[in-house]
Amino acid sequence: MRSMVRELRQAGGLSQEALGKALGVSRQTINAIETGRYDPSLRLAVHLARHFERTVEEMFDVDTE
Repeated sequence: MRSMVRELRQAGGLSQEALGKALGVSRQTINAIETGRYDPSLRLAVHLARHFERTVEEMFDVDTE
Protein backbone atom coordinates (compact mmCIF):
# COMPACT_ATOMS: atom_id res chain seq x y z
CA MET A 1 0.00 0.00 0.00
CA ARG A 2 1.37 3.39 -0.98
CA SER A 3 0.93 6.33 1.37
CA MET A 4 1.25 10.09 1.11
CA VAL A 5 2.48 10.37 4.70
CA ARG A 6 6.09 11.27 3.88
CA GLU A 7 5.17 13.88 1.30
CA LEU A 8 2.59 15.56 3.53
CA ARG A 9 4.81 15.38 6.60
CA GLN A 10 7.73 16.97 4.79
CA ALA A 11 5.51 19.62 3.19
CA GLY A 12 4.30 20.51 6.67
CA GLY A 13 7.85 20.75 8.00
CA LEU A 14 7.35 17.94 10.50
CA SER A 15 9.90 15.37 11.58
CA GLN A 16 8.90 11.75 11.98
CA GLU A 17 9.31 12.24 15.72
CA ALA A 18 7.00 15.28 15.80
CA LEU A 19 4.31 13.53 13.74
CA GLY A 20 4.55 10.44 15.90
CA LYS A 21 4.13 12.50 19.07
CA ALA A 22 1.13 14.33 17.59
CA LEU A 23 -0.52 10.98 16.85
CA GLY A 24 0.60 9.07 19.93
CA VAL A 25 2.84 6.61 18.07
CA SER A 26 6.59 6.14 17.78
CA ARG A 27 8.91 7.63 15.19
CA GLN A 28 9.59 4.05 14.10
CA THR A 29 5.89 3.55 13.33
CA ILE A 30 5.85 6.64 11.12
CA ASN A 31 9.01 5.45 9.38
CA ALA A 32 7.55 1.99 8.79
CA ILE A 33 4.37 3.48 7.27
CA GLU A 34 6.40 5.79 5.03
CA THR A 35 8.62 2.97 3.77
CA GLY A 36 5.71 0.58 3.21
CA ARG A 37 6.84 -1.93 5.83
CA TYR A 38 3.72 -1.41 7.95
CA ASP A 39 0.07 -0.86 7.05
CA PRO A 40 -1.54 1.25 9.76
CA SER A 41 -4.64 0.18 11.61
CA LEU A 42 -7.86 1.79 10.49
CA ARG A 43 -7.81 3.95 13.61
CA LEU A 44 -4.29 5.24 12.88
CA ALA A 45 -5.09 5.76 9.19
CA VAL A 46 -8.08 7.92 10.18
CA HIS A 47 -5.97 9.91 12.65
CA LEU A 48 -3.32 10.49 9.97
CA ALA A 49 -5.95 11.63 7.48
CA ARG A 50 -7.54 13.99 10.00
CA HIS A 51 -4.15 15.39 10.99
CA PHE A 52 -3.44 16.32 7.37
CA GLU A 53 -7.06 17.32 6.65
CA ARG A 54 -7.42 14.64 3.97
CA THR A 55 -9.55 11.58 3.45
CA VAL A 56 -8.15 8.13 4.10
CA GLU A 57 -8.47 7.47 0.36
CA GLU A 58 -6.31 10.53 -0.37
CA MET A 59 -3.69 9.37 2.14
CA PHE A 60 -3.41 5.73 1.08
CA ASP A 61 -3.47 3.94 -2.28
CA VAL A 62 -4.55 0.39 -1.51
CA ASP A 63 -4.15 -0.76 -5.11
CA THR A 64 -0.33 -0.73 -4.91
CA GLU A 65 2.05 -2.83 -2.89
